[in-house]
Amino acid sequence: MKAIILAAGIGNRLGDLSDNKPKSLLEFEGKSLLKRHLEILIANQIEELTIVTGYQSDMIKEHLEDSALPINYIYNERYTEGSLISLNCAQELLFSEPEFILMDADVLYDQEMIHRLVNTTISNCLLLDRDFVPGDEPVKICVNKDGRMNEFRKKIAPDLDFKIQGESIGFFKFNKLIGTSLLGRINDYLAKGENDTPYEEAIRDLLLTYPEQFGYEDVTGVPWIEIDFPEDIDRAKNEILPKLSPVKN
Repeated sequence: MKAIILAAGIGNRLGDLSDNKPKSLLEFEGKSLLKRHLEILIANQIEELTIVTGYQSDMIKEHLEDSALPINYIYNERYTEGSLISLNCAQELLFSEPEFILMDADVLYDQEMIHRLVNTTISNCLLLDRDFVPGDEPVKICVNKDGRMNEFRKKIAPDLDFKIQGESIGFFKFNKLIGTSLLGRINDYLAKGENDTPYEEAIRDLLLTYPEQFGYEDVTGVPWIEIDFPEDIDRAKNEILPKLSPVKN
Protein backbone atom coordinates (compact mmCIF):
# COMPACT_ATOMS: atom_id res chain seq x y z
CA MET A 1 0.00 0.00 0.00
CA LYS A 2 1.12 3.56 -0.75
CA ALA A 3 0.53 6.78 1.17
CA ILE A 4 0.17 10.46 0.34
CA ILE A 5 1.14 13.22 2.76
CA LEU A 6 0.06 16.78 2.05
CA ALA A 7 2.89 19.01 3.30
CA ALA A 8 2.72 22.10 1.10
CA GLY A 9 1.29 24.72 3.46
CA ILE A 10 3.01 27.67 5.10
CA GLY A 11 1.58 27.46 8.61
CA ASN A 12 0.98 31.18 9.09
CA ARG A 13 -1.08 30.68 12.23
CA LEU A 14 1.98 29.51 14.16
CA GLY A 15 3.65 32.89 13.74
CA ASP A 16 7.31 33.05 14.75
CA LEU A 17 7.19 29.56 16.25
CA SER A 18 7.43 28.04 12.77
CA ASP A 19 10.93 29.54 12.42
CA ASN A 20 10.28 29.89 8.67
CA LYS A 21 10.03 26.12 8.33
CA PRO A 22 7.13 23.99 7.08
CA LYS A 23 4.93 22.82 9.96
CA SER A 24 5.83 19.24 9.15
CA LEU A 25 9.42 19.94 10.25
CA LEU A 26 8.42 21.01 13.75
CA GLU A 27 10.34 18.83 16.20
CA PHE A 28 9.09 17.13 19.34
CA GLU A 29 11.73 15.51 21.53
CA GLY A 30 14.23 16.08 18.73
CA LYS A 31 12.22 14.38 16.00
CA SER A 32 10.18 16.13 13.31
CA LEU A 33 6.56 15.36 12.52
CA LEU A 34 7.63 14.06 9.11
CA LYS A 35 10.22 11.66 10.51
CA ARG A 36 7.62 10.40 12.97
CA HIS A 37 5.28 9.83 10.02
CA LEU A 38 7.97 7.83 8.23
CA GLU A 39 8.71 5.62 11.25
CA ILE A 40 5.04 4.78 11.67
CA LEU A 41 4.43 4.17 7.97
CA ILE A 42 7.44 1.85 7.73
CA ALA A 43 6.27 -0.04 10.82
CA ASN A 44 2.92 -0.58 9.12
CA GLN A 45 4.38 -1.91 5.85
CA ILE A 46 3.66 1.13 3.68
CA GLU A 47 5.69 0.50 0.51
CA GLU A 48 6.06 4.00 -0.90
CA LEU A 49 5.27 7.55 0.12
CA THR A 50 4.30 10.54 -1.99
CA ILE A 51 4.81 13.92 -0.34
CA VAL A 52 3.20 16.96 -1.91
CA THR A 53 5.46 19.88 -1.04
CA GLY A 54 5.25 23.62 -1.58
CA TYR A 55 6.60 26.06 0.98
CA GLN A 56 10.32 25.42 1.59
CA SER A 57 10.19 22.26 -0.50
CA ASP A 58 13.96 21.83 -0.63
CA MET A 59 14.12 21.96 3.16
CA ILE A 60 11.80 18.95 3.37
CA LYS A 61 13.78 16.98 0.78
CA GLU A 62 17.06 17.64 2.56
CA HIS A 63 15.54 16.70 5.91
CA LEU A 64 14.43 13.30 4.58
CA GLU A 65 17.34 12.52 2.28
CA ASP A 66 18.34 9.46 4.37
CA SER A 67 14.82 7.98 4.41
CA ALA A 68 14.54 4.20 4.41
CA LEU A 69 11.12 4.54 2.79
CA PRO A 70 11.01 5.35 -0.95
CA ILE A 71 9.65 8.88 -1.34
CA ASN A 72 8.20 10.50 -4.44
CA TYR A 73 8.12 14.30 -4.15
CA ILE A 74 5.59 16.39 -6.05
CA TYR A 75 6.04 20.14 -5.92
CA ASN A 76 2.90 22.28 -5.86
CA GLU A 77 3.99 25.65 -7.18
CA ARG A 78 0.53 27.02 -6.30
CA TYR A 79 0.78 26.00 -2.66
CA THR A 80 -0.63 29.30 -1.41
CA GLU A 81 -3.96 28.56 -3.10
CA GLY A 82 -5.11 25.76 -0.82
CA SER A 83 -5.17 22.04 -0.12
CA LEU A 84 -7.42 21.11 -3.03
CA ILE A 85 -4.66 21.95 -5.51
CA SER A 86 -2.13 20.04 -3.41
CA LEU A 87 -4.24 16.90 -3.52
CA ASN A 88 -4.78 17.35 -7.25
CA CYS A 89 -0.99 17.20 -7.68
CA ALA A 90 -1.17 13.54 -6.66
CA GLN A 91 -3.77 12.73 -9.31
CA GLU A 92 -1.78 9.89 -10.88
CA LEU A 93 -1.80 7.99 -7.60
CA LEU A 94 -5.49 8.76 -6.95
CA PHE A 95 -6.33 7.42 -10.39
CA SER A 96 -4.18 4.30 -10.45
CA GLU A 97 -3.73 2.81 -6.98
CA PRO A 98 -6.02 -0.04 -5.85
CA GLU A 99 -5.95 1.50 -2.36
CA PHE A 100 -4.00 4.24 -0.66
CA ILE A 101 -3.76 6.31 2.51
CA LEU A 102 -4.13 10.10 2.50
CA MET A 103 -2.69 12.09 5.39
CA ASP A 104 -2.29 15.66 6.60
CA ALA A 105 1.31 16.37 7.59
CA ASP A 106 0.72 18.53 10.66
CA VAL A 107 -0.44 15.83 13.09
CA LEU A 108 1.35 14.30 16.08
CA TYR A 109 -0.25 10.94 16.87
CA ASP A 110 0.12 7.43 18.20
CA GLN A 111 0.99 4.67 15.73
CA GLU A 112 -2.33 2.97 16.53
CA MET A 113 -3.99 5.43 14.13
CA ILE A 114 -2.17 4.08 11.09
CA HIS A 115 -2.34 0.48 12.32
CA ARG A 116 -6.12 0.77 12.46
CA LEU A 117 -6.30 2.44 9.06
CA VAL A 118 -4.05 -0.06 7.30
CA ASN A 119 -5.77 -3.09 8.80
CA THR A 120 -9.40 -1.99 8.64
CA THR A 121 -11.81 -4.04 6.54
CA ILE A 122 -13.53 -0.81 5.50
CA SER A 123 -12.62 0.02 1.89
CA ASN A 124 -13.06 3.77 2.30
CA CYS A 125 -12.37 4.69 5.87
CA LEU A 126 -12.29 7.86 7.96
CA LEU A 127 -10.97 8.05 11.54
CA LEU A 128 -13.33 9.52 14.13
CA ASP A 129 -12.53 10.81 17.62
CA ARG A 130 -15.59 11.44 19.81
CA ASP A 131 -13.52 13.26 22.45
CA PHE A 132 -13.07 16.72 20.95
CA VAL A 133 -13.62 20.37 21.81
CA PRO A 134 -16.67 21.75 19.95
CA GLY A 135 -16.22 24.85 17.82
CA ASP A 136 -15.72 26.00 14.25
CA GLU A 137 -12.15 24.68 13.88
CA PRO A 138 -12.53 20.86 14.06
CA VAL A 139 -13.61 19.05 10.90
CA LYS A 140 -16.52 17.02 12.21
CA ILE A 141 -17.90 13.63 11.23
CA CYS A 142 -21.57 12.92 11.96
CA VAL A 143 -23.09 9.45 12.01
CA ASN A 144 -26.83 8.78 11.85
CA LYS A 145 -28.87 6.18 13.72
CA ASP A 146 -28.26 3.67 10.92
CA GLY A 147 -24.50 3.88 11.45
CA ARG A 148 -23.77 5.77 8.25
CA MET A 149 -21.94 9.06 8.08
CA ASN A 150 -24.25 11.89 7.07
CA GLU A 151 -22.00 14.94 7.38
CA PHE A 152 -18.32 15.83 7.13
CA ARG A 153 -17.30 19.45 7.53
CA LYS A 154 -16.46 22.15 10.06
CA LYS A 155 -19.89 23.77 10.33
CA ILE A 156 -22.83 21.45 10.92
CA ALA A 157 -26.40 22.49 10.17
CA PRO A 158 -28.31 22.94 13.46
CA ASP A 159 -31.17 20.74 12.26
CA LEU A 160 -28.99 17.79 11.20
CA ASP A 161 -30.15 14.53 12.79
CA PHE A 162 -27.20 12.44 13.98
CA LYS A 163 -26.43 9.92 16.72
CA ILE A 164 -22.62 10.26 16.93
CA GLN A 165 -20.37 13.22 16.28
CA GLY A 166 -16.58 13.25 16.33
CA GLU A 167 -13.56 15.02 14.92
CA SER A 168 -11.77 13.80 11.81
CA ILE A 169 -8.09 12.97 12.37
CA GLY A 170 -7.21 14.02 8.83
CA PHE A 171 -6.15 10.49 7.79
CA PHE A 172 -8.11 8.45 5.23
CA LYS A 173 -7.98 5.15 3.39
CA PHE A 174 -9.57 5.03 -0.06
CA ASN A 175 -9.91 2.48 -2.85
CA LYS A 176 -9.49 3.15 -6.57
CA LEU A 177 -13.19 3.79 -7.18
CA ILE A 178 -13.33 6.58 -4.64
CA GLY A 179 -9.85 7.81 -5.57
CA THR A 180 -10.94 8.25 -9.19
CA SER A 181 -14.23 9.85 -8.16
CA LEU A 182 -12.37 12.16 -5.80
CA LEU A 183 -10.18 13.31 -8.65
CA GLY A 184 -13.30 14.09 -10.68
CA ARG A 185 -14.77 16.20 -7.88
CA ILE A 186 -11.49 18.09 -7.46
CA ASN A 187 -11.44 18.90 -11.15
CA ASP A 188 -15.04 20.13 -10.93
CA TYR A 189 -14.11 22.61 -8.21
CA LEU A 190 -11.02 23.78 -10.05
CA ALA A 191 -12.95 24.21 -13.31
CA LYS A 192 -15.32 26.55 -11.46
CA GLY A 193 -12.38 28.55 -10.11
CA GLU A 194 -13.07 27.45 -6.55
CA ASN A 195 -9.40 26.74 -5.86
CA ASP A 196 -9.54 27.66 -2.20
CA THR A 197 -12.08 24.95 -1.38
CA PRO A 198 -10.68 22.60 1.31
CA TYR A 199 -10.07 19.12 -0.07
CA GLU A 200 -12.38 17.77 2.62
CA GLU A 201 -15.30 19.27 0.69
CA ALA A 202 -14.56 17.00 -2.28
CA ILE A 203 -14.53 14.00 0.07
CA ARG A 204 -17.79 15.23 1.62
CA ASP A 205 -19.48 15.36 -1.77
CA LEU A 206 -18.70 11.70 -2.37
CA LEU A 207 -19.59 10.65 1.17
CA LEU A 208 -23.04 12.22 0.94
CA THR A 209 -23.63 10.88 -2.58
CA TYR A 210 -22.42 7.33 -1.90
CA PRO A 211 -22.72 6.81 1.87
CA GLU A 212 -22.77 3.05 1.45
CA GLN A 213 -19.20 3.17 0.12
CA PHE A 214 -17.79 4.71 3.31
CA GLY A 215 -17.23 3.74 6.90
CA TYR A 216 -15.24 4.86 9.90
CA GLU A 217 -13.02 3.60 12.67
CA ASP A 218 -13.67 5.04 16.12
CA VAL A 219 -10.24 5.94 17.52
CA THR A 220 -11.48 7.76 20.61
CA GLY A 221 -8.84 7.53 23.32
CA VAL A 222 -5.88 7.23 20.95
CA PRO A 223 -3.63 10.28 21.57
CA TRP A 224 -3.19 12.79 18.76
CA ILE A 225 -3.19 16.51 18.00
CA GLU A 226 -3.24 18.67 14.89
CA ILE A 227 -0.70 21.48 15.05
CA ASP A 228 -2.35 24.73 13.94
CA PHE A 229 -1.79 27.29 16.68
CA PRO A 230 0.98 28.11 19.20
CA GLU A 231 -1.04 26.56 22.02
CA ASP A 232 -1.14 23.29 20.07
CA ILE A 233 2.64 23.02 20.34
CA ASP A 234 2.47 23.34 24.13
CA ARG A 235 -0.29 20.76 24.37
CA ALA A 236 1.60 18.41 22.07
CA LYS A 237 4.67 18.57 24.30
CA ASN A 238 2.90 18.40 27.64
CA GLU A 239 -0.12 16.18 26.99
CA ILE A 240 0.33 14.11 23.83
CA LEU A 241 4.01 13.15 23.73
CA PRO A 242 3.98 11.39 27.12
CA LYS A 243 1.11 9.20 25.93
CA LEU A 244 2.64 8.01 22.64
CA SER A 245 3.67 4.37 22.48
CA PRO A 246 7.12 3.43 21.08
CA VAL A 247 7.08 2.63 17.36
CA LYS A 248 7.90 -1.03 16.73
CA ASN A 249 8.73 -2.49 13.34
